[in-house]
Amino acid sequence: MAKENILVIDYGTQSVRVQIFNPQGDLLDMSQVHIEPYYMPQPSWAEQDPDKFWQWLVEACEKLWASTEISRDSLAGVAITTQRATIFCVDEAGKPLRPAILWLDQRRTEGLKQVGGWWGLLFALAGMRETAAYVQGESEVNWIMTYQPDIWEKTHKVLFFSGFLAHRLTGRFVDSVGSQVGYLPFDYKSKTWAKPSDWKWQAVPMEPDKLVADLVPPAQPMGEISAEASAATGIPAGLPVIAAAADKACEVLGSGGVYPNIGCLSYGTTATINTTHKKYIEVIPLIPPYPSAVPDAYSLEVQVYRGYWMVSWFSREFGLREQQIAERRGLPVEGLFDKLIEDVPPGSLGLLLQPFWSPGLRKPGPEAKGAIIGWGDVHTREHMYRSILEGVAYALREGKESTERRSHVPITELRVAGGGSQSDAAMQITADVFGLPVSRPHTHEAAGLGAAIDAAVGLGFHGDFETAVGAMVRLGRTFEPDAEAHKIYDALYRRVYKKLYKRLSGFYHEIRDITGYPAKYRG
Repeated sequence: MAKENILVIDYGTQSVRVQIFNPQGDLLDMSQVHIEPYYMPQPSWAEQDPDKFWQWLVEACEKLWASTEISRDSLAGVAITTQRATIFCVDEAGKPLRPAILWLDQRRTEGLKQVGGWWGLLFALAGMRETAAYVQGESEVNWIMTYQPDIWEKTHKVLFFSGFLAHRLTGRFVDSVGSQVGYLPFDYKSKTWAKPSDWKWQAVPMEPDKLVADLVPPAQPMGEISAEASAATGIPAGLPVIAAAADKACEVLGSGGVYPNIGCLSYGTTATINTTHKKYIEVIPLIPPYPSAVPDAYSLEVQVYRGYWMVSWFSREFGLREQQIAERRGLPVEGLFDKLIEDVPPGSLGLLLQPFWSPGLRKPGPEAKGAIIGWGDVHTREHMYRSILEGVAYALREGKESTERRSHVPITELRVAGGGSQSDAAMQITADVFGLPVSRPHTHEAAGLGAAIDAAVGLGFHGDFETAVGAMVRLGRTFEPDAEAHKIYDALYRRVYKKLYKRLSGFYHEIRDITGYPAKYRG
């Protein structure tokens, strides 16, 4: 039997998927296991037992083998893509020493020594001292070193989620360059660990030997499935594990975003706009682009942290009726929300939302808060829900324009992936806000497809990434912008939305000083 299929492990925040793709980009079969994303030992913390993550993967594999008609003998290789910035501390045998700290965790370490020397002076002159301090405070490693020094002393390696799974599957401490996204001393320009003189070693003063020495570029082999991993998962022993990248980077690749004029929107828990460039470009000064799923490229990214999490927030806080109907009918609640806003006109009758429900490192600054303006007696929760979708689109359009200014490359095409992309209402609003056609990839499993493309190139099924994307990525439905709707959105965006953060920023600082939120409530 020809070995031509690719097994992909796609481990997200809400579930783990085990998928089988062929070299033509067809999803042949998959299993999905919904997971308990995290538990909260204290308010604002987000942790999970690493062994549970492994058990859920084993369960997903067992589920796939029990249902699929595709022979395991047809598999040529394995690729891994995972959620970003989730940290594991393990001993020399790879055994976890403490629960994993997820990217959703909001604890901070206060009172750390500021970055000094020339770097400190540079940050002060550039007005970026708070950004550097934010990196220090957010680093999970700094928190462990400060509050759990006994755990830190026993730690042999600090791993991202992808590195944890790579070790479990191959027995090697190895990871993909494309998965290095988080608060570790990584040089995003050279795509390797930072030089000793880099300011990141002051911000995160950890021992270099606790980092994974073997970082592999996407599409290169990381090892083989071990006999032990095979016995647990049913994946054939000896199968090569090919480096892919983090889920957002793989989603960009799976959407066909290999050229800088293609903007790839991700409508997930964090909403993002990404473009792929061969040149290192900081869309926001001192904030680096991330490694792409293409080895010689960078992924320029602007985030709306908790972007489409706001849909879940709205559902929880204001959508009880729709939740109950969806449960009775066995339907996704988002489909009912789409119907909810059918009669709400573009612009939500002037109700405008700034979607900064959680502070972040990238623009806006860590003091930012969310805002809704324009309330009147005509407005209902329907208007509020539409304003959420519109607000996220406004923020991503601003990210598009920032990317274009810094890169000098106009974005002429938009692709949208992630859970929110399944909403026709969200897709049409996006097209109308941007004034550009917006397309879905042919499969909503874009992250898995991106990982499969990395493996397909690495296994020699396609000679390069452009050829692989041409063969494996196809467009699904395209939403064309409505001229009248775009006119309304364009006026609201230019005359109101773009001015809002600057007008409110001073008040956000005052709110933080008076109430202590968010720092006081983040552990």
